[in-house]
Amino acid sequence: MTGDPVLEVDGLVKHFHVGSQLLGGGGTVHAVDGVSLTIGPGELLGLVGESGSGKSTVGNCIARLVEPTAGTIRIRGTDVTHLSRREMRPLRREVHMVFQDPYSSLNPRMTCGQIVGEPLRLHKLVPRRDRDRRIVQLFDQVGLRSELRHRYPHELSGGQRQRVGLARALSVSPALLIADEPVSALDVSVQASILNLLRELQRDLGFSCLFITHDLATVEFLCDRVAVMYLGAIVEQAPTEELFAAPRHPYTQALLSAAVVPDPVEQRSRTRIVLEGDVPSPLAPPSGCRFRTRCPLAARSAPQSVDEEPELRPVGPDHLVACHLVGPGGAAPEVLDLAAGGI
Repeated sequence: MTGDPVLEVDGLVKHFHVGSQLLGGGGTVHAVDGVSLTIGPGELLGLVGESGSGKSTVGNCIARLVEPTAGTIRIRGTDVTHLSRREMRPLRREVHMVFQDPYSSLNPRMTCGQIVGEPLRLHKLVPRRDRDRRIVQLFDQVGLRSELRHRYPHELSGGQRQRVGLARALSVSPALLIADEPVSALDVSVQASILNLLRELQRDLGFSCLFITHDLATVEFLCDRVAVMYLGAIVEQAPTEELFAAPRHPYTQALLSAAVVPDPVEQRSRTRIVLEGDVPSPLAPPSGCRFRTRCPLAARSAPQSVDEEPELRPVGPDHLVACHLVGPGGAAPEVLDLAAGGI
C-alpha cells in the first residue's frame, strides 16, 4: 500500500439490542466485535464470510448508515465516527455504496436519470444547465444507453438497475466505494459483466473499494487483499494470492476447501473440510476463540481456546491471523495442510 490510507477502521464494534429489556426478555446481538482494517489509495479489499458474520454491518457503519457502538472510523484521515448528520453531509461525497438489491435501493418514483442526478444536485457539483450532459456521461461510463435515463427502475432489467446504482455512486467521484454483495441478486451471466465493469472503472478512476461478498471466486478475480470474517470478527487478512495459496486459519481453509473450481479433475482431487454444527448465535458468542465450537482442532488448544480470545497478529508481510494454533513463523496446523488438496 502506497500513500496515506483512504479508510482506517480501528476496533469497530456494533451491538444491537433486541427484545423487551423491561420484561426481562431482551438481549444484545454482537454483530461486529473489534474489527480493524485499512484500505489504501486505489486498493480493492474483499470482506468475506458466511451469512450473518457481520460483513454488511461493517460496511453500513463505515458509511455511517448505522451508528457504531465503539471504535474509530477515519476517512482520508478525518475521524467520522461521531460526526452529526450535518457535519457528515459534506463527507458523504467521500464514501458511497452500491447495495445488494438493485431494485429496492432505487426510488421507484424517480426516473433513472433523476436518481443518478440527485447526488449532483444535493452536493451542487454541476450547474443545472449541465446536469443532463453529466448524467449522459455517467450512463455511458457504466454501459447504459442515454435514453434509459428517462425510464423508471421497474422498466429496466436487474443488471441495468445495478448499473444505475453504480452510476449514482460514481457521480460524486468518491474516494471509497462500498459494494455490498452487488451481484448476488443477478443472473450468473450478468454477474460477470458487472464485475468486469467494476474492475475497469476502479482501474480507470482510481477509487478504493470495500467489496463485501460470500463468493470466494469473485474475491480471487477482483480483490487485491482479503479479510475473512467469522461471527463478528476478522480471523485472517492477507494479499489475495497468498491467502488462496496458503490459508492459515482453519476457518479460511474450510471455506476454500468448499469452493468449487471449474476443472473437474482438480475438483475431485481437493480435500474437503466439513465443519460440524451451526454458526453460534451472535446473541451468545462463545468465550475465548469464537470458532472453537466448530474447529476440528480446537481440542489441541484447550483450555487456551476456551479462556483466551486469539489476537489478530502478523505471521508474514501483510498477513494477519487470529488463531492459537498458528505457529510463530505462520505455519498452518499440519492436519489442515491443504496444499496437496488443490487450494
